[in-house]
Amino acid sequence: MRKDPLLLGAIIVILLALILFIIYPLIKVCIVSFQAGGKFSLKNFRDVIVYSNGYYVKAFFNSLWIGIATAFLGTFIAFVFAYSLTRANIPCKKFFNLVATIPIISPPFIGALAIIMLFGRNGFISSTLLGMTNASAYGPKGLLFAQILTFFPVAYITLRGVLESISPTLEDAAMDLGGNRFTIFRKVTLPLAIPGIASSMLVLFIESLADFGNPLVLAGAQFPILSVQAYLEITGMGNFAKGAALAFILLVPSITAYILQKYWVSKKQYVTVTGKPTQSSNNVVSPAARWFLFGASLAIALVIITVYASIVWGALAESWGNSSKITLRNFAYVFRVGWEAVTDTMVIAGLSTPISGILGMVIAFLVVRKVFPGRRFMEFSSMLSFAVPGTVIGIGYILAFNQAPFYLTGTLAILVLNFIFRYIPVGIQGGVAVLNQIDPSIEEAAVDLGADSSKTFRKITLPLMIPAFFSALLFAFVRSMTAISAAIFLVSARWKFMTVQIMNQVESGNIGAAAAFSIILVGIVLVAMVVIKTILRLKYQTTSSILSH
Repeated sequence: MRKDPLLLGAIIVILLALILFIIYPLIKVCIVSFQAGGKFSLKNFRDVIVYSNGYYVKAFFNSLWIGIATAFLGTFIAFVFAYSLTRANIPCKKFFNLVATIPIISPPFIGALAIIMLFGRNGFISSTLLGMTNASAYGPKGLLFAQILTFFPVAYITLRGVLESISPTLEDAAMDLGGNRFTIFRKVTLPLAIPGIASSMLVLFIESLADFGNPLVLAGAQFPILSVQAYLEITGMGNFAKGAALAFILLVPSITAYILQKYWVSKKQYVTVTGKPTQSSNNVVSPAARWFLFGASLAIALVIITVYASIVWGALAESWGNSSKITLRNFAYVFRVGWEAVTDTMVIAGLSTPISGILGMVIAFLVVRKVFPGRRFMEFSSMLSFAVPGTVIGIGYILAFNQAPFYLTGTLAILVLNFIFRYIPVGIQGGVAVLNQIDPSIEEAAVDLGADSSKTFRKITLPLMIPAFFSALLFAFVRSMTAISAAIFLVSARWKFMTVQIMNQVESGNIGAAAAFSIILVGIVLVAMVVIKTILRLKYQTTSSILSH
C-alpha cells in the first residue's frame, strides 16, 4: 500500500470522513445524554425513567410493541405476497409487483395521511360511507396500519429474492417422493426461507422503531412514541440533554437488532445451487390454493391502491370531507407558496445522490479487494447508518455541527452530508454483490501490466459496477427525496425540504395541500426511476434495481 500513495490517501480520507460524519455525531449523542453541569451524570436518564410519571417508559414500550407487531404482521403479508408471485404462478404478477413498490417511492408518512383522509373524523370511509360522527384514526390501531403499509414492501423485496433463490427442483423432488403440497411447503420451502423471514422481521423492526413521520401524525399524546418524544424535547422544549437521552435509549434496541441481523441471521442463509433452470413448477401450489393466494394478493393490492387513490383525490378535491368539487387550487398553492421547497429538495438530493453512490462503490472496492488496517472498522461504520434511526442521526448532527470548528447548522452542507452518509450502505451492498461475481484475476492482470489501484478501479472495476452504481443512485435519490426523520432537525429558513413542508401542512390541517405536495414528490421520483431504468436497459442491457426485481 505504501507503493500506492493514492490508495493510501483514499483510505485515510474515507476513514476520517466516516469518523467525522457517522461516528462523531453518535458519540456526541452519548456524551450529551450522560452529561449534566459539564460532568458525567445519569440525571437525564433519571429524569426520563424515574421523574416522568412513567410517560417516557410508556413511550419506549409503545415503540417496541409497534415495532414487533409491524415486524410480524408486515413480514407475514410480505411472505404471502412474495410466495404468490414466485411459487403460485398467479395472474398479473407484474401488476402486483408494481403496486408493492409504490410505498417505497413515496414519503414514509403518506400512509398516515391517507388513513386520516379515509378513517378520520371527516374520512371518506368512516364518515361518508359509514356515517360515523366520532371516528378517530389516531392511536395504536391507525399507527400500526400505517407502519405495515409503509414497510411491508421492504420485506417483500427481500423475501421475493429469497424465494427466487430456492431451487424449485427441491420441491419437485419432494413431490416425486410422495410428499403432499402442504408437507413440501412446511418441510422444504419454509425451512429454507426461515433465515430470510427472520432477517426481514429484524429489518422491519428497525424501520418501524426508527420511523418518525407516521407516529408524529397518528400516535397522539395518549400513545407516545419514543422518536417523536425525542423530537418534541429538542424542538418544543429546547432540552437537548433529555432529547439526547431519549435518542440514546432508542439507539439501543435498533443497534441490537442490526447486529442480530448482520452477524447472526445473515450467517444462517441457505443457498441452493443447481445447473438447471429455476422456474417454479406449477404443481407446488394446488389450483384452489393458487386462487386463494391470488385473492389475498388482490386484497393487499386494493388496499394500497385505495390509499394512494385517496391522496390523488385529496389533492384534487376543493375541501376534503366537505366538498368533492374538482379543483387545481391545491397544486396552485404548492407552486405559489411551496415551490422553493421543491427546488431545494431536488438540489439537496441531486448533490448528495451521486457522491453517495460513488463513495459507496469505492468503499465496496476497498472492503472486498484490499487488505489494510481499519478495513473491518470501515465496513462496520459505513454500514452503521442502516441501523441508526434518523431521529438519532438528526439530533447527533445538531449536537456535533452546531459550534466551531464544525459549524454547519442551517447550511446546505449539513443536509447534503447527512444524506451522503445516511445512504452509502446501499451503494456498498450493491458494489459488494457485484465484486463478489467479478474474478479478481482481471484486476490482478491490470496491476501486472503496470496500472496502479486507482487506474485499475477507474478503468476495469468501476465500468463493471455501473449497473449496481445506478441502482444505488436510484435508491439514494428516492430516500433523499422522501426522508424526514433526520431532515426535520436540519432544515432552516434558508433551505426547505418537501417532506417537512408536507408534515407542516398536515399539522396545520391543510390536507389538500399536503396531498398535492405528496403527488408532486412521487412524480419527481417516478421520473428519476424511468430515466435511470432507461439508461440501464439501453446502455447496459439490464433493468436490475434495488427497488424491484
